[in-house]
Amino acid sequence: MAGESTSEVRVPPRWFVRTAWGLHRRLYRLTGGRLGLRRPRAGSWGMLRLTTSGRSTCREHSVILAYVEDGPNIVTLAMNGWSDGDPAWWLNLQAHPDATVDLVDGDRLVRARAAHGHERDRLWARWREVEPHLDAYAALRSTETVLVVLEPRYEPTHRE
Repeated sequence: MAGESTSEVRVPPRWFVRTAWGLHRRLYRLTGGRLGLRRPRAGSWGMLRLTTSGRSTCREHSVILAYVEDGPNIVTLAMNGWSDGDPAWWLNLQAHPDATVDLVDGDRLVRARAAHGHERDRLWARWREVEPHLDAYAALRSTETVLVVLEPRYEPTHRE
C-alpha cells in the first residue's frame, strides 16, 4: 500500500526462502506436475513452472513462480525473493527470451520481455490487487522490481 513502511512487512531468512523454493520444485517433480501449480483466482495469484535456457550453458533451468494474467499474457515479478539482484531465471530470459511455462491446463511457449512505462504502471496496479503489501516488499530492494511479461509464442507448423 502506498505509504506502507518496510518495517510492516517481514521476509523470511534467505536460507528458508531457498529451501522452500527447492521443496516446491521437488513436490512438483515427485508428483509428475499434479501438485505445485494453480490458476489465479479472484484476489489471488497463480503458480506456474517456467523453464528457461541458461545464458551461458543453454541448459534448461526450471523455477516455480507466482503470476497474474493480462489477457493472453502472463505477468510475473523478477523479485529474487525480495532480495537485491536479479533472479537467475530473469538473467537467462534476457539472454534467451524464448521459454516454456507449465500451467495447470498445459504447457505454453512464451517470449519474455520487461514491461515499461504505462504498461508497467498498469501491471503493477494489477499485482497490487492480489498482493496488498507489494510496495512495501519492493521497497526492501535497492533497485526497481522488473515486471516480466510472458507473451504467447507460436511455432510455425511444417507441412510435408
